[in-house]
Amino acid sequence: MPNSRTTAKPPLTRATSDRHLLYQAAVQASDAEIDFITHRFKQLRKRPARLLREDFCGTALSACEFVRRHKDNHAVGLDLHQPTLDWGLRHNVAKLPDDARARISLLNRNVLSPTDADRAFDIVEAMNFSYWIFTTRPRMLDYFRTVRASLKPDGVFFLDFWGGYESMREQRERRRISRGVTYIWDQHHYDPISGIMTCYIHFEFKRGPAWNRAFTYVWRLWTLPEIRELLAEAGFKNVTVYWEGENEHGNGTGYFHPRKKGVADASFICYLSAEK
Repeated sequence: MPNSRTTAKPPLTRATSDRHLLYQAAVQASDAEIDFITHRFKQLRKRPARLLREDFCGTALSACEFVRRHKDNHAVGLDLHQPTLDWGLRHNVAKLPDDARARISLLNRNVLSPTDADRAFDIVEAMNFSYWIFTTRPRMLDYFRTVRASLKPDGVFFLDFWGGYESMREQRERRRISRGVTYIWDQHHYDPISGIMTCYIHFEFKRGPAWNRAFTYVWRLWTLPEIRELLAEAGFKNVTVYWEGENEHGNGTGYFHPRKKGVADASFICYLSAEK
């Protein structure tokens, strides 16, 4: 019988790892995300969603998960970084069955000018706080209005949101993700006057040098009331916040439910839906 020590895979190093694979392992849960938005859309509209647009799609992991779910599902991913789109095509889209690959398109396109007037979407999603790249109120309002114009008459816009009083702190959080790799979320700098925040993702390895600043984010740290007000100003109706449930130990359950009042947690992530 083979010795488990000799057959076990060695720990990853910077030289043997891929930053996009590490990011997907550390940050994304596309199966749970698509579970949530498709289930909630069906609850709201009494029909399944069949056409989704993933804004700021990056590697398009969620768009791929959506088309994988059903033979009638189609998806479009928009992003401005062609190398990341190319990576997504090679590593995520290429793994789909042939029929699913034919139902997904990744486009190098600005979400403010999607030029998809000929297509109306059931769902547009903007996750991982990617829309925070818009740091002024007029620009965020432009984006929300563009999304609304891209939706079918009964379409729904889904977003996630991160908040809590620790979101303003300059701090680092560490979490081991796999095979000797530690993910580090670095809230590097926050300006309370402008609300602009600079964050990094680093990866440390059990062996060899770290991958410092593997990803860089310069955002405005918006508040939840601001985002809800801007969605309403853009013409969306029934802007709903979904708060994560807690178990008896106070830990998140991974299940999100509509709430009108939140909890003053140190750090929280929630979802929003905005109906056209």
